[in-house]
Amino acid sequence: MRNGMKLREHPLLLELNAWTWLKRLSKKHGRALTLPSVPEKEWALLSAQGFDAIWLMGVWKRSPGARKCSAADSGLRRLSRELLLRGTKDDIAGSPYAVYDYALDPQLGRPEDFAKLKRRLHNAGLGLMVDYVPNHLALDHPSTISKPERFVRGSDENFRQHPELFFKTPHGFYLAHGRDPYFAPWTDTAQINFFSEEARRAAASELLRIAGEADGVRCDMAMLGLNEVFEKSWGRFLKEAKRPQKEFWEEIIRKIKARYPDFIFIAEAYWDSEWPLQQLGFDFTYDKKLYDRLRFSSAAGVREHLHADLSYQQRSVRFIENHDEPRAMSVLGREKSYAAAVIAATIPGMKLLHDGQQEGKKIHQPIQLGRETQEEGDNPTKEFYKLLLKFADQEPFHSGLWRLLEITPAWPENFSDANFLAWSWKKENAVRLVIVNYSPVQAQARVLLPTEWLAGRNASLRFRDRYSGEVYDRDLKELREPGLYVDLGPWKAHLFELNIPHSN
Repeated sequence: MRNGMKLREHPLLLELNAWTWLKRLSKKHGRALTLPSVPEKEWALLSAQGFDAIWLMGVWKRSPGARKCSAADSGLRRLSRELLLRGTKDDIAGSPYAVYDYALDPQLGRPEDFAKLKRRLHNAGLGLMVDYVPNHLALDHPSTISKPERFVRGSDENFRQHPELFFKTPHGFYLAHGRDPYFAPWTDTAQINFFSEEARRAAASELLRIAGEADGVRCDMAMLGLNEVFEKSWGRFLKEAKRPQKEFWEEIIRKIKARYPDFIFIAEAYWDSEWPLQQLGFDFTYDKKLYDRLRFSSAAGVREHLHADLSYQQRSVRFIENHDEPRAMSVLGREKSYAAAVIAATIPGMKLLHDGQQEGKKIHQPIQLGRETQEEGDNPTKEFYKLLLKFADQEPFHSGLWRLLEITPAWPENFSDANFLAWSWKKENAVRLVIVNYSPVQAQARVLLPTEWLAGRNASLRFRDRYSGEVYDRDLKELREPGLYVDLGPWKAHLFELNIPHSN
């Protein structure tokens, strides 16, 4: 949101764990900070790195009941002891996704100061993104008592038959726990009934208020609100509730956008729900498929994914880690994680970085912990991300034309060209060319450049590699046929800057 209140095209988003980041800053400044009192220079530092918006994960008021559930979890208590120096049950804050109230948690600041927080980010040229959890609320949320019709309700018989799915409120209502149909229920939550008109009205009202305080929401497990998904999960317990004609998200997004047209909706999405959610109005949807291909597949799998329609790709959220996934450095290793980061940061769409990723941290921290593991990053990773973010912040990556480039063998019987990925961004005569050897072996190939780049009278083109610092002059005749020759080591990349002659 560098210029006004709109995100740039293909923006860069940073996820910060609000609790642990704030404690880190408080230690740095030698005083207890709240989010609204974070010094403006701290936001300016993030803006200077090229970020367009900050997703403050976990800002909302946490549930006392959810905290008790987390504290009773022996696995969490063990992790608290293992990961935190002198960790105790007091370090367990409860899940940020069992929301007790959509108001700033007292540990982070006064709710009435939220406008100050937003203003400080805007002064630094940053947008403010926060969480929205459509599928459930905390099991002790006040509306479980006052408005039980907003939730999936059960009976005494349901509770006896499925004690893992239902719980009894203090007022004697049987409500369902929130769940993903492929996993055990989240026992610190109560399941919203997406077919309830009362629940839909409440959601619209809540989001309208949030839209007045923030610039966008990351919607947790957004696909769970689709009519078909919800009906498959809960249809047998809904009794008289009928499937609405309109989708939940169609109604909600339309209402919010009517008042706040620039408000951003980001969907955490899986199970091939990404395109349907985009069609319902989401500005961006998670690209878990790319993550899986970067982690488990080859260059060919990534290339196949990048052949998707550009209108879909530019609304995809690219990442190599977040609070749900393990640290990239721990599962990919240093060199492969660098190559994956180059890919995720330079293709179309929103790019999501996770706090600690830029330092090469390896420990995946449970979101229920209110204090973070003391872990030092490493300087090579810090320097790598400094270079990459500076490169990806350049204008062609945000307002230029993207093109996936064809790759051919460097010579007959050399099949290592299959290990390469290449694309370009072009704005006027400024070109940025990215070439990656996404494999564990040395590889060679020819990259076929667009013919219009090579139609000028100049004898050569100069390629300046911002990754290695090298400069290459290449004859136009060679570039026309057989193409740009590249030879890269395992997981290495070229980040080229070049200018196409104006005569073209």
